Amino acid sequence: MLTRKQLELLEFIQKRMTRDGVPPSFDEMKDALDLRSKSGIHRLITALEERGFIRRLAHRARAIEIVKLPEALEKKLGAPSGFSPKVIEGDKVDPPRGAMPIEAVHALELPVMGRIAAGVPIEAISEVSHHVAVPGTMVSGRGDHYALEVKGDSMIEAGINDGDIVVIRETGTAENGDIVVALVEGHEATLKRFYRRNGMIALEAANPAYETRLLRDDQVKVQGRLVGLIRSY
Repeated sequence: MLTRKQLELLEFIQKRMTRDGVPPSFDEMKDALDLRSKSGIHRLITALEERGFIRRLAHRARAIEIVKLPEALEKKLGAPSGFSPKVIEGDKVDPPRGAMPIEAVHALELPVMGRIAAGVPIEAISEVSHHVAVPGTMVSGRGDHYALEVKGDSMIEAGINDGDIVVIRETGTAENGDIVVALVEGHEATLKRFYRRNGMIALEAANPAYETRLLRDDQVKVQGRLVGLIRSY
């Protein structure tokens, strides 16, 4: 049994895929269902996936497979009995004008330095737990890179979910709005947006359930800046 919002979202996705050939973006889903934030869409998508109505395809942008439709929705949309799912893959959409041709890229292995809190700060991270392969283009530029596993949901509206792997470029400086690994008072590590405000450092979450932390400059040490994200479904 699906909730009213879950049915609305499933119907919206099916209609958009039929009309446009690609699934709607999370922003479009949020607006269509009149929700305040994309975190609500994340929860609805997860619920539909857990109930076997859709499947998200890894490593493809905006790629969703509708596995089945409820009988009532099939009748409403005029879908044939025994609905056959249509898979829309991001790489089958015509490329934008001026897009560069796709070329093979090399991969690099980065150390995963344990977990980083996207929520309440946790103890500082210093040991390698395992390694992960990332595209070479993700770690282009100066500086060393490392990876961290995200724990918590405070950055969910920035598209960073619990269990994701974030790729970090080591740096001790940050610009306003950067997502950084911040070491708080020498022993707590957290992943937040960085801002300088009235002589203080603001560590801001991307989830309204979490308050912004205001700290003195000497209480915060930037240890790196987010440059990439890896997600497994």
